[in-house]
Amino acid sequence: MDVLTFHIEDFDGPLDLLLHLVGKNKMNLYDINIMELIDQYTAAIASMQDRMEVSSEFIDMAAHLVQMKSALLLPRSQEAERMKAELTGRLIEYSTCKRVAAELGGRARDLYTAVRAPMPLDSPAEYTRPQDPDRLVQAWYSLMGRSLRRKKPSQERFEPLVTAPFVSVGSRVMHVLRGMLRGTLHRMGQLFSKNESRSTNVATFLALLELIRAGRVRIGAEGQLAVERRHLRHKTGKGQSE
Repeated sequence: MDVLTFHIEDFDGPLDLLLHLVGKNKMNLYDINIMELIDQYTAAIASMQDRMEVSSEFIDMAAHLVQMKSALLLPRSQEAERMKAELTGRLIEYSTCKRVAAELGGRARDLYTAVRAPMPLDSPAEYTRPQDPDRLVQAWYSLMGRSLRRKKPSQERFEPLVTAPFVSVGSRVMHVLRGMLRGTLHRMGQLFSKNESRSTNVATFLALLELIRAGRVRIGAEGQLAVERRHLRHKTGKGQSE
């Protein structure tokens, strides 16, 4: 085997050195003689280590290749085949990336680049238009992705919530049933009014849901309200039997 001399500075890493050995020995990248490649790599690392400090990544690759060589000496070693396929794939990927990088570098060198002198400004660079300071602060917070700090709510804003009357769902259930039995309540829209408080409307809505769930009230396709008569007859018959 010919003795080869290398300089560690000439290679970007262990894959670069392995790819150089593949090309120098005219090997097929898709069918590499792994044993010969391992021997030449370890010999190159040994010769370089005698003359200079070798980077740890080159030594780590050498240890990996020695381990692979030991596995290849075993008959029908699946681990050796896996390591061989992995190394071959890494070399093919590195070779492709190196080729593409060389093509892009050649295009960049051939690209004509012209830079002109900066154009003089026709007007002063200072911003002279008057702006409202509050709007500028708001624009700054919007630009920085922050929201303006909200002021502490006053007592007047909490007053309607704190002093709102409590309306029970049970009372609204009785209100709905009474209105339907008297014949004054026919549609769902009659249950809610803007003149009523929010608590009243919410309690009415929950009461309606409870009546529907219990099977006591039925809503038509257009919002008509109807009392389930079967439920009433069952309740009346049960009361008489008792």
